[in-house]
Amino acid sequence: MKRPASKLIRTRITKSLLPAFFLFFLSGMLQAQEVYDLSRCVLTGLEQNFAIKVARNQEEISANNFSRGNAGFLPTVTTTNRFGGNVTSTTQNMNNDTKNTSTGIHNTTGSAAINLDMTLFRGFNVQTTWQKLNELNQVGEINTQMAMENLVAQIVAEYYYYIQQLNYFNNMEYAVSLSKERARIDEERYLLGASSKLELLQSIVYLNEDSSRLARQHEQILESQVRLKKLMAFEDLAAQIELEDTSILFNPDLEYEDLHEATLELNTSLQIARKNQLISELDYKIIASRSYPYLNLTSGYNYAYRGYGSGTISDYGALTINNQQSKTFNYGIVLGMDIFDGNNRRREKSNALIEIENRSYRLQEVEQDIKAELLTVYYAYENNLRLVKMEEQNLEVARENLEIALERYRLGALSGLELREVQKSLLDAEERLISVKFQTKLAEISLLQISGKIMDYV
Repeated sequence: MKRPASKLIRTRITKSLLPAFFLFFLSGMLQAQEVYDLSRCVLTGLEQNFAIKVARNQEEISANNFSRGNAGFLPTVTTTNRFGGNVTSTTQNMNNDTKNTSTGIHNTTGSAAINLDMTLFRGFNVQTTWQKLNELNQVGEINTQMAMENLVAQIVAEYYYYIQQLNYFNNMEYAVSLSKERARIDEERYLLGASSKLELLQSIVYLNEDSSRLARQHEQILESQVRLKKLMAFEDLAAQIELEDTSILFNPDLEYEDLHEATLELNTSLQIARKNQLISELDYKIIASRSYPYLNLTSGYNYAYRGYGSGTISDYGALTINNQQSKTFNYGIVLGMDIFDGNNRRREKSNALIEIENRSYRLQEVEQDIKAELLTVYYAYENNLRLVKMEEQNLEVARENLEIALERYRLGALSGLELREVQKSLLDAEERLISVKFQTKLAEISLLQISGKIMDYV
């Protein structure tokens, strides 16, 4: 009578393991895909990510604007050219009652001119504008640097998140193997009459529960992989990749003083805030330059032509003029000064001074925020380092505890519920260690990003 029951139980165990076996087979297929290490992921993202491409284009616009012509150092040259004419009919009534009529007289005119204008002095406006354009160009470069740093931080974080999910998956695989072993032991004990069917069925329930968790964890892995490929701007997001690293490695030797010093020098947000303050000071100088007189150079060359259809009587008696040409070269220096503009310049200067003060406050605020963030993250980093050591010790104890519990369970000296608790304690300890390692890595990434050293991952 036990053989049919045994056959039914074996069928239930086999069905419960099918999802797990399917996932193992699928994961084996994925491992045959192209391998990416962290450096390759970062470089691929920096090369292909769309946000980085936009940032580089914005930087190029700033570089194009940084030109001597845009600042006003170079003259402007313009030309105007015109050709035209008219057709005239004229009737002259003479005092002797005669008429002098002319019809269809075609007169033509033409002109060509080229003019040059150049600012010689405008109250240092040109030189100050040149400095401002230079600062804006540098801001464009820093903005690109910031975009690259943000992307690197996102890629590194997602890379290790993916590894974290793989480690969770391996942990759950181990849980399934433990549940499978327990089901095997319970089946043998049931067939020998040393255990009840209830114990066996409970083992199968636990096995199904662990297999279900394993299936859900596989979904988390796929989602993380899609996010990582999105950051790298993969054209085919469905393409499968494999990561070279299998564990979460972090640097346990970061020093706060070194990070603090690097932050004040390299942090991109601080650099941009400093540049904005300097730009606001240059804006004030540009407004103030309007109080000075200005000196401009003007020069031009003009050519004019006029053709007469019927001829025009000249000053030389019977001679007539068929056409007339003139060539003119002109030059001059214009000296001027804005005497009164309705107090608008004074208002703009006052507002510019207020803006300088605001930018100074903003710089102090950014610096304080960054210092506070650095200190907060470093506290978390130190605490996580301590937790890693603690969880490593807990894991060793939990593993030893499970070995003892399994042996006692085989001997029938431990209940199934107690074994499940021991097994759960081990799996929880492993998950906690994986989690705290990942949190430590995130803290490391944040510290390097704040201190401007995130590009060390490249």
